[in-house]
Amino acid sequence: MLRIVGGSSTTGDNWLDRAVARRHVLGAFALTVVAVTSILAGCAEGGSQSESEVTLLTHDSFVLPDEVLDTFQRDTGMTLKVVKSGDAGQLASTVSLTPGSPKADAVYGIDNTFASRPIDAGALEPYTSPLAAVGAEKYAVPDSNHELTAVDRGDVCLNVDDNWYAEHGQTPPTSLNDLRDPVYARQAALLDPATSSPGMAFLLATIGTFDQEGWQDYWKTVTANGATVVSGWEIAYNQLFTAGEGRGDKPIVVSYASSPAATPGTSALLDSCFGQVEYAGVLKGAANPDGARKLVDFLLSPTVQQALPESMYVYPVQEGTPLPEGWQQSAPAPTTTVSLPPALIAQNREQWLQQWRDAVGR
Repeated sequence: MLRIVGGSSTTGDNWLDRAVARRHVLGAFALTVVAVTSILAGCAEGGSQSESEVTLLTHDSFVLPDEVLDTFQRDTGMTLKVVKSGDAGQLASTVSLTPGSPKADAVYGIDNTFASRPIDAGALEPYTSPLAAVGAEKYAVPDSNHELTAVDRGDVCLNVDDNWYAEHGQTPPTSLNDLRDPVYARQAALLDPATSSPGMAFLLATIGTFDQEGWQDYWKTVTANGATVVSGWEIAYNQLFTAGEGRGDKPIVVSYASSPAATPGTSALLDSCFGQVEYAGVLKGAANPDGARKLVDFLLSPTVQQALPESMYVYPVQEGTPLPEGWQQSAPAPTTTVSLPPALIAQNREQWLQQWRDAVGR
């Protein structure tokens, strides 16, 4: 049985639309109402409450089918309780501020732009899942002690409305650098990295692509030539993007490499992507640390990995996990992405944001 406290149900006829909406809640970099979802499939007989229940702290976009979550209870005899706590940034802050006195046993959804914060705070217990060797280990946080285990990746890239360009007899951009052209700049809807998680990821893509001074010049040129910068993904994609729900007038937008799978006639510029990785970990001071470790293992299992793309519109990290039908053609995972060490991001985040504001005149 699924019980939702403090939230609302979402209905719709198309699972792709629902999946995209769930995934991109992360784009709204703002405080959200805490929701609690409990999976009450039953408790194991015997043992204390802490041994028969494991609590997962996660972000507001977490959703997996009931039949997938029920598998955890059947395999372990433990009830899974899911507590949602804002976006990736708020989640990282919540964990970092409660080392040794956690609100749950395990955490899922801290991404690589915030990973160093809870690690440096000493809020996580080292754990190496036996399943990590077949893919997840490739995305391990550099210079860490396995406090976090990669579960999925959601690469942020420029998306292009190919149908719009065909209808208008124009040639679409093919690279990140093309946005320096005033024609393409005026056609682009970009995101404020101070208020948007994918916006921050796209800023990091430009920092990693151009040299230290070059990225600021890039943003000066692009915005001076007419690019629109908005506060969040919802506005950019669903209101301004020509292929979005609002059928706006911008055929270029910051989104995800997976977005074209849900929006036919669009594509992602795969040379413009920042590799976002989401992690799970065991919280220090957990009431049920053994259950937390089993939960990390569960998130790497084929059952969960195969469900991630359709449920949360992210790519699995475990090798050999099949993507949904059509993804290889419409939404192939980038073979190369910009990657910056989490510690470097944490050290320079505020400076980079101020430099970005200076560059775009905000």
